[in-house]
Amino acid sequence: MTNLAPYFDHTVLKPDTTRTQIEQLCKEALEYGFASVCVPPFFVKRAVQLLDDSPVHASTVIGFPFGYSTTAAKVEEIKRAIDEGAQEVDVVINICAVKSSDWNYVRHDIERMIAATHLKGKVIKIILETGLLSETEIRKLAEICNELQPDYVKTSTGFSNGGATPEIVALLRSLVHRKIKVKASGGIRDRATAEAMIAAGADRLGSSSSVAIING
Repeated sequence: MTNLAPYFDHTVLKPDTTRTQIEQLCKEALEYGFASVCVPPFFVKRAVQLLDDSPVHASTVIGFPFGYSTTAAKVEEIKRAIDEGAQEVDVVINICAVKSSDWNYVRHDIERMIAATHLKGKVIKIILETGLLSETEIRKLAEICNELQPDYVKTSTGFSNGGATPEIVALLRSLVHRKIKVKASGGIRDRATAEAMIAAGADRLGSSSSVAIING
């Protein structure tokens, strides 16, 4: 049986998240050996403290969950998160710009966020929110990502229409360069779904149900 733990970003991002929940999240990540915890920006410092001297990364979200804040604002969010110790950032693209076919803006937005992250040697995951996109838009975004080389493309925030599906994961895996990894997120709540995402090409899984999945 596949050891799923190293695939998981153990996640809690609800707006009413508490410090106690973050402490439990980090405790579980250390116990099970998850890849990272993904927490609201407000809790980055605390997560970093709790995970100190461990292989579990602290990650957070940028421009979350809608992505339509300005590029400058998202870049500043990235800088602050990294200054506070985040090792990975999951950033939301500007879906409004995609839907307006303003591809120059979309490209610039993604490029600036990647540059701000890679300048500090950290990992960036580009959230596409595929449930809101046509296949044509997904293909165009894959072209942009192939040019700009983020570390990951990610399916979804989990806060909008649709989540990850094996079909979308397989599509992304077929479209992006092999060096760009794929993260599946949204609706992963059981082992069968998690294994289907990995079989389709996912390198990382985002879930708030990680412990339940591991424990069957």
